[in-house]
Amino acid sequence: MRASTYWRLSAAYFFYCTFVGAFAPYFGLYLKSLAFSAFQIGVLMSLYQVARIFMPNAWGWLADRTGKSVRIVQLTTLATLVLYLGVFAGTGFYWLFAVIGLMCIFWSAPMPLLESVTLGHLGAAASSYGRIRLWGSIGFIVTVIGLGYWLDYSSIHSLLWVIFWLLAATLLVTLWLPGVSIPHHESAQASVWQILRRPEVAAFLAACFLMAAAHGVYNTFYSIYLVDHGYSKTVVGLLWATGVIGEVLIFLAMSKLTHRFGLRRILLASFALAVVRFLLIGWGVSSLALLFLAQPMHAATFGSFHASAVAVTQRYFRGRHHSKGQAIYTSVSYGLGGTVGGLLSGWMWEGAGPTVVFSLCSAGALIAFVLMWRWVKLQPEHA
Repeated sequence: MRASTYWRLSAAYFFYCTFVGAFAPYFGLYLKSLAFSAFQIGVLMSLYQVARIFMPNAWGWLADRTGKSVRIVQLTTLATLVLYLGVFAGTGFYWLFAVIGLMCIFWSAPMPLLESVTLGHLGAAASSYGRIRLWGSIGFIVTVIGLGYWLDYSSIHSLLWVIFWLLAATLLVTLWLPGVSIPHHESAQASVWQILRRPEVAAFLAACFLMAAAHGVYNTFYSIYLVDHGYSKTVVGLLWATGVIGEVLIFLAMSKLTHRFGLRRILLASFALAVVRFLLIGWGVSSLALLFLAQPMHAATFGSFHASAVAVTQRYFRGRHHSKGQAIYTSVSYGLGGTVGGLLSGWMWEGAGPTVVFSLCSAGALIAFVLMWRWVKLQPEHA
């Protein structure tokens, strides 16, 4: 890969994840400042995941059909920015529901298509994906730490303008994204439905669903959970950043880890550590030391999991199904899984309590481990 291509792709990940670093940890706090209930916050924060159930498949089909993945990324990012302006026009629940819902229809397109474009440029060197994706994690760290400090001294309403400018910067960067041509592959003769009916593919996607559902709880309520237990927003930002620093380090090491252990073992280890991590969060919130112990495990529960899952998806869906495959992975995991996690946690948060909710996240990760261990048997060449 040419150096210019590497940096243009890396910049897109960086700025995309600065938005995520502002929205995921802190937008729930803004909604709480509007006196919304936990269920209402769960619903609004889950709209992005709801959009990711359906829309990535539509955008992926359009990209494979037209071969214009980069142009679709640019246009959907522009539409997201324009629709986001609606958050300045009202604070009612139904108004924000409409604004965020419409915005997320378009914002569900860039990441799976960016994954497809990146893997298309990497070709046989897909194990180097982590060295590009880590820039997204760096963007997240910079934003989550800086914004956490900023919000300790500024109004939570200033968050809205920060998100606007981050979206504007993301749009500018997408204008320099390099195009890519995906080569034909003989396995693409099978239909998408035939691929999905394979037991190992179904089990793999089910495990991804459960992992993302657990993180749907984490993304929606982790910051609120910490603030409710007396932690400052600066500490909240540092805890988020600690997790993503681990994510950066694992992305740097993924190429070597993949060649040494293979994708299956890495995924099994990721699920096992998720079991431990969510128990620590649920039962150890009163101990800052335990919280800081749990956060580096994000390297496994998201970092190594996501990098390996993207690589496995690439091998199951090739050629003319390249973009659709990444879209299906996004839809089933972060779309359907994130939605179920966010909505169920919003429903159970005040009744059953956070400890029970995070314990259920741990149980979901355990079931994902069993599914992966029992049914997904990757061949050596898939590592």
